[in-house]
Amino acid sequence: MPPPPPPLSSSPSLPCFLFLLSLLLFSLVSSSPNSPIAIPLSASNPSTPDPYRNLRNLVSATLIRARHLRNPKTTTPNSTTPLFPHSYGAYSISLSFGTPPQTLPLIMDTGSDLVWFPCTRRYICRNCSFSTSIPSFIPKSSSSSKVLGCLNPKCGWIHGSNVQTRCRDCQPTSPNCTQICPPYLVFYGSGITGGIMLSETLDLPGKGVPDFIVGCSVVSTGQPAGIAGCGRGPPSLPSQLGLKKFSYCLLSRRYDDTTESSSLILDGESDSGRKTAGLTYTPFVQNPKVAGKHAFSVYYYLGLRHIAVGGNHVKMPYKYLFPRSDGDGGTIIDSGTTFTYMRGEIFDLVTAEFEKQVQSKREYEVERITGLRPCFNISGLKTLSLPSLTLKFKGGAKMELPLANYVAFLKGDEVVCLTIVTDGVAGKDFSGGPAIILGNFQQQNFYVEYDLMNERLGFRQQSCK
Repeated sequence: MPPPPPPLSSSPSLPCFLFLLSLLLFSLVSSSPNSPIAIPLSASNPSTPDPYRNLRNLVSATLIRARHLRNPKTTTPNSTTPLFPHSYGAYSISLSFGTPPQTLPLIMDTGSDLVWFPCTRRYICRNCSFSTSIPSFIPKSSSSSKVLGCLNPKCGWIHGSNVQTRCRDCQPTSPNCTQICPPYLVFYGSGITGGIMLSETLDLPGKGVPDFIVGCSVVSTGQPAGIAGCGRGPPSLPSQLGLKKFSYCLLSRRYDDTTESSSLILDGESDSGRKTAGLTYTPFVQNPKVAGKHAFSVYYYLGLRHIAVGGNHVKMPYKYLFPRSDGDGGTIIDSGTTFTYMRGEIFDLVTAEFEKQVQSKREYEVERITGLRPCFNISGLKTLSLPSLTLKFKGGAKMELPLANYVAFLKGDEVVCLTIVTDGVAGKDFSGGPAIILGNFQQQNFYVEYDLMNERLGFRQQSCK
């Protein structure tokens, strides 16, 4: 996800945000008319020439994102699409909506379920200085664009099953209700977005998908682009397309923007329990159902059993291995988080074992600047030997991370830092929620498959170029 907005004191207050949203929505509504596909996937990085600042921004963004995932606030074709990396720590795809199609970049996010894009020529994004230009969808230019009605069952995807109680101007049996679905307001770790829901045509290679529900955001804070929510909820991209599975391969990032891309594969045809060749699988863990925490039902939970550092098992507290009924604990995989997050108790055990095996002098100044820890001075070493890092999941699947997926070399390779983070860099800790969030940095150069029909995650290490 994108870097954090400035401190709260410099951000717009929620009442001000809502007032601005209502003005823009009034203007919009009053002027509105009543086999696998591969999509390019790229990493999103506003790059800065200072690598320390880049890392610090990514660490802060990871922790803010982790706090949001742990304590969220609420309010059938086959195709392949390019997937691009970016400097702000996320990966984007380009999707086309409308008639004729308008193409927009959207952040691929497996930790949320709403698909939305910046919308109208009046779109406002505050604290978005990291992006020079944010393209917007223009509903007036699309003959297939329709505002979602309040009595439309799909309105309940966003506002819950009791949303019709808010349709004050409509009778439940009225066929001519003109009241729109209430505006949405979505909180992310990095900011907010708000707008109204549209029914549009999603244009995929060789196939159009009519009546696709998408958010038309008219005001946001801290959002570099729209978001393609790929989580478990009904409005997500996989759910609306009726996918049996989807998969991606994340390019190795260099803390900058690049024109290189890999692919997001959308598969709506697989109809058997056959496993993809070369993949090892672990079953998804059942999501906790927690009142007031709808987001917990959207995440992809995994059964992480062990973490091994240099072959030595780290004894994690059992209470964190699986999500409890209150939503506390467990592991999720999230394409929108940059560095893997671990609850403090787990992080301390992992880093203690790592430090014991490295046995080099700590670089506390680099830790202070970047927010990463531990960091070690490795200058003068004739040979460098760093401990391996392996994640062991339920069902026997092992993710043996390449060195580039869990350390960063700095100061001309004189310093090495572990790229796993915990609380203490960007604000206070939040209790509850997932104990471990497997971020996209650790997923680099892995082919990752979300087998939705068989409720399992498959993966293998490979080059994504």
